[in-house]
Amino acid sequence: MAQFIDVILPLPLTATFTYKLPAPLAQQVAVGSRVIVPFGKSKVYSALVVRIHDEEPTEYKIKEVQSLIDERPVVLPQQLKLWQWIADYYLCSVGEVYKAALPGVMKDEVKRSFKPLTKTCVRLHDLYLDEEMLTVLTATLRRSTRQLALLERYLDLAQARAAIRLHNEALLVEVDKADLTQNDPNSSTALRTMVSKGIFQVYEQTVSRLSSSDLPEELKIHTLSDAQQGAFDGILRSFEQKNVCLLHGVTSSGKTEVYIHLIKHMIDSGRQVLYLLPEIVLTTQLVDRLRRVFGDRMGVYHSKYPEAERIEVWQKQLSDTPYDIIIGVRSSVFLPFQRLGLVIVDEEHETSFKQAEPAPRYHARNVALVLAHMSGAKSLLGTATPSLETYHNAQAGKYAMVCLHERYRQIQLPAIEVVDMNEQYRKKLTWGPLSDPLYNEMRRALDGHEQIILFQNRRGYAPTIECTTCGWTPRCTCCDVSLTYHKVLHQLTCHYCGHTFQLPQKCPNCENTQIKSHGYGTERIEDEIQTLFPEARIARMDLDTTRTRTSYEGILSDFQHGRTDILVGTQMVTKGLDFQRVSVVGILNADTMLNMPDFRAYERAFQMLSQVAGRAGRHGRQGRVYLQTRNADLPVVAQVVSNDYPSMYSDQMDERKLFSYPPFSHLVYVYMKHRDERLLDALARDMARVMTQVFGPRVLGPDAPPVSRIQSMYIRKIVLKVEAGASLADMRQRLRQIEQHVLSQTAYKSATVYFDVDPY
Repeated sequence: MAQFIDVILPLPLTATFTYKLPAPLAQQVAVGSRVIVPFGKSKVYSALVVRIHDEEPTEYKIKEVQSLIDERPVVLPQQLKLWQWIADYYLCSVGEVYKAALPGVMKDEVKRSFKPLTKTCVRLHDLYLDEEMLTVLTATLRRSTRQLALLERYLDLAQARAAIRLHNEALLVEVDKADLTQNDPNSSTALRTMVSKGIFQVYEQTVSRLSSSDLPEELKIHTLSDAQQGAFDGILRSFEQKNVCLLHGVTSSGKTEVYIHLIKHMIDSGRQVLYLLPEIVLTTQLVDRLRRVFGDRMGVYHSKYPEAERIEVWQKQLSDTPYDIIIGVRSSVFLPFQRLGLVIVDEEHETSFKQAEPAPRYHARNVALVLAHMSGAKSLLGTATPSLETYHNAQAGKYAMVCLHERYRQIQLPAIEVVDMNEQYRKKLTWGPLSDPLYNEMRRALDGHEQIILFQNRRGYAPTIECTTCGWTPRCTCCDVSLTYHKVLHQLTCHYCGHTFQLPQKCPNCENTQIKSHGYGTERIEDEIQTLFPEARIARMDLDTTRTRTSYEGILSDFQHGRTDILVGTQMVTKGLDFQRVSVVGILNADTMLNMPDFRAYERAFQMLSQVAGRAGRHGRQGRVYLQTRNADLPVVAQVVSNDYPSMYSDQMDERKLFSYPPFSHLVYVYMKHRDERLLDALARDMARVMTQVFGPRVLGPDAPPVSRIQSMYIRKIVLKVEAGASLADMRQRLRQIEQHVLSQTAYKSATVYFDVDPY
């Protein structure tokens, strides 16, 4: 009987596709393995098998599988189940999830293949693994001094004498050809001769790119403080009743040490742990610490690692000896786990857990909770500033909550001074981007050999440049945004599409040559601070300076070891970094966060400001934080100063309830794109009209978003608010039907419609 398979293609297609299996492959293919299949007129793809059956389709001519890639499945049934949930919940195709989940080569095997890392090794022929025969060989080589020396060196490197004496070949140590010959031409010649005589054999040995031979010195697990021990015990007790626990601990309370004890507790019971972080930059500090405790039982997975290393991590997770701990960023939720017992989501409030582009537009924290539920595992969400939804779930009893409100070693929280920049400018007390109090405190810190962090959430030299005569500002030709000036590159850059433009010598509008920059980016801050403090060693950490793994590791290492005095950075510097000598933190412009046109602006501002403030005074005397703002009277500023999360939560929840925002509703943003703005406006009106017929007043828009054109594509947005308690499955089904109905019109066939579910 003929056999058929249903496969997923790494394309934005909701359907699976059926192919016929050639007889030779019928007994080799398994669900979760990859096959090469033809698609369309001339394309060939690596497809993932999701079903094997004997039901031949009758509605179209079936094609045949070309070849099998995997001898064993590379995706487990549990992963396929999670993929389908992601596709259903986030209103995307399972093909898009497949494309996001696997490392590049694993979903594109047709064009290029993964090559294992190998080394050339040498071994003694089996004939001479005998004391008598080895003695004869040694006597034979007496006159060939180079060959005899090479044999003696091999016996030492391979520890072969003991293996031969004990008749145990398992004791032989593998010998690298380079180590044996020491890259000496004479030794290489002698080796070739001995290989031709059948004395030595040369072979290729696969080696792991994940070698742990250079593991740092082992570090014993620290004894927990009384407060930490209370949190540890409370978490374990909570897991007896609930599957999810929120660990609400202030900055520098030692949450990581609690995590380490929980990880050990879990792996001692034979279970695996997934430790999720919001930013790659955080893994740099944490990996060394955890590796010194758990050694090669821990794997690291994120996009800055070479693709070959990520593939090896994936393959190891499928092996009989997988990592007990995986530490990584959001893509780690897609890895295979065979015995997952605990998921830790550190800094669970961070927006970096949300994937914006491309699909699937998932939130890694929420996917991790579903992964844990499907695996029968527990989940721990840790943060000093919980997202309002998470805190609401804890208050409502859906999640357990354990608090850790005491800083480790009882170090005081930093003293926060709010600096009214309106007054500073009026009195002419500013030093470039610095207020007078911040400048003086930085001078004191540098004189005392202490370190400083300056936070400015804009990269580049200046956010805009402007003609002093007519006010002309350069804008991107492909996007509806102004261009950012980068002084080092001497060019203007669009931070949306990446296009670069030469800095004009004169205004194209009025030909005036006086063009000035406005505002401060991190690059300009770095420049001006160097002028103000010429003796200081300054580093900058933003997207421009951390494009490679080695670059951000170098920046952090230099700051960690005191080779940098002042670190200037964007939000990267706010995310859980731990530096012993930082006594001063300057928040240079809090208003960029406070004035965002978003219902989450105050929540996000509180979280970011509190987190960056928490970088000060972590290991010594109380740190000082200077918060520069033109809106000093805003309630959220006072809440940050007093670290009053409950007050911020209460105020924001009152507003959310009044205007029906999450967690009192679910949001779905419906985006439409097209190159023709008039056609797009017609599509948006039609989409909103049909949605209103189905969902009524829950529909808002259509509107142009703040950035209404990116990469020459115009954008429109419709907001759908669905009250908590409504059927989300029904809502998603209706949205799919509306999308298909509207796009079935001939005029709109070239348009793009996509959804962003829970866009936060």
